[in-house]
Amino acid sequence: MKHPSYTAKTDPDKIAYEMAGSGETLSFGQLDKRSNQAAHGFRKLQVEAGENIALLFENCLDFVVLTWAAQRSGVFYTAISCHLTANEISYIVGDCAAKVLVLSSKYAELFPAIQSACPDVRIFVSGKCDDPEMDWNAFVRDMPSDPIQDETVGADLLYSSGTTGRPKGVVREFTRQPIETVIPPLMTVLCETMANMNEQSVYLSPAPLYHAAPLRTSMMAVMLGGKSIIMERFDASEMLRLIGRHRVTHTQVVPTMFVRMLRLPRAEREAYDLSSLKVIFHAAAPCPQEIKRQMLDWVGPILIEYYAGSEANGVTVSTSDDWLKYPGTVGRSLIGDILVVDENGRALPAGEIGDVYFDSGIEFSYRADPDKTAKAYLRPGCSTLGDVGHVNEEGFLFLTDRASYTIISGGVNIYPQETEDLLACHPDVADVAVFGVPNEEMGEEVKAVVQLEDGVAPSAAKSEELMEYCRSHLSRIKAPKSIDFRTDLPRTPTGKLTKRKLKDEYWN
Repeated sequence: MKHPSYTAKTDPDKIAYEMAGSGETLSFGQLDKRSNQAAHGFRKLQVEAGENIALLFENCLDFVVLTWAAQRSGVFYTAISCHLTANEISYIVGDCAAKVLVLSSKYAELFPAIQSACPDVRIFVSGKCDDPEMDWNAFVRDMPSDPIQDETVGADLLYSSGTTGRPKGVVREFTRQPIETVIPPLMTVLCETMANMNEQSVYLSPAPLYHAAPLRTSMMAVMLGGKSIIMERFDASEMLRLIGRHRVTHTQVVPTMFVRMLRLPRAEREAYDLSSLKVIFHAAAPCPQEIKRQMLDWVGPILIEYYAGSEANGVTVSTSDDWLKYPGTVGRSLIGDILVVDENGRALPAGEIGDVYFDSGIEFSYRADPDKTAKAYLRPGCSTLGDVGHVNEEGFLFLTDRASYTIISGGVNIYPQETEDLLACHPDVADVAVFGVPNEEMGEEVKAVVQLEDGVAPSAAKSEELMEYCRSHLSRIKAPKSIDFRTDLPRTPTGKLTKRKLKDEYWN
């Protein structure tokens, strides 16, 4: 296994990162220098190995420099979604115990609200900044460009769902290791062994880098001495053009991107040269079988589907040949076994549906949530992402449902409890259920079913009012795209909402 610092010594002028739209580049030599300077900056701010920082950025080169600075200084870094509100961002910054937050100048207007909520966090702005006390680039400009003395590997600390709808950070125990170590190690198996990524590879990332999969895979490409091209935002036609222009060998998408590419006119799709492509990874959301068949007919058997999570407790992989043999599978486990159990934790035979566990021996925890952590484990080293499914006799996994009601829209996880809690506070709402319903392009979209208070009449105007209420308090991706009204919602005698009954009406 290599490291960007190795390539910086052997081929410093080679391009490590390139922004697809602006053409801005970062060579391995520049990446090594700037990440060392940022690592020295962390130490000057007394951010030690095993401690935390937070990052709020659009896709840009300043962001990747900071991730590598954390990676080589033993720092855990939390990349935060740009779609969140100031309150949501502040919660994550506080919850991950970040000592420092660096945010892009694009989001500098959020500084007062975040500083008010997190007064003990040192906040810097990267990019255009009029305040020298907050200017990150000015702060690190004169830092040494050689490695810090206590160099050790750091890792991402990304956020997943919480039991109350609040996101929870996925953490692992800090241990001092060489910076050549990649966390999580499963990425090495997936990228280097399965996909044959190496120093000749050109990886194209069309997705936001604050998500686990694009962040980790683009870093792996550079770790192996290859090149990562980062799209500022996804556009189907532009992505196809970039593949031909840069002779891209590897890329990663979510099924929504497949849909948008397939909706381009056939003549336009066929005009692009995709012959350099060796592998297209896809993950993060279920892919409709018909969409996958159309992609295979178009690009050939170069799709690799995998099933994993931010927890990095395991991964299954399905090659195109695997999928054609067993349509709908998400593959076989690369490390350890897949265990499917009933509600009592007893192992089920092949073909029977139950809770899916990775029996990989890999440990993780949810930050400050021991109950959620405990519920994820059947026993030490055997944990679940909260999905249900079955395996066949050959060990291929098929997912049939999600144990939780997480909504996956365009590859983005949306947790409905927070939206439910907000709507329940509206004076006209007596009861509410929020869940995902089918959306041809995005996979799922957010639906709310509302029971209004007595005397409040359902109407299109009331529906729009409630949706605007959500949009004004939450990030727009969490707001319902539609609202239906019912005279009552299904609940058990003990008061538990049986949301499955509602959801089944829409999915059936």
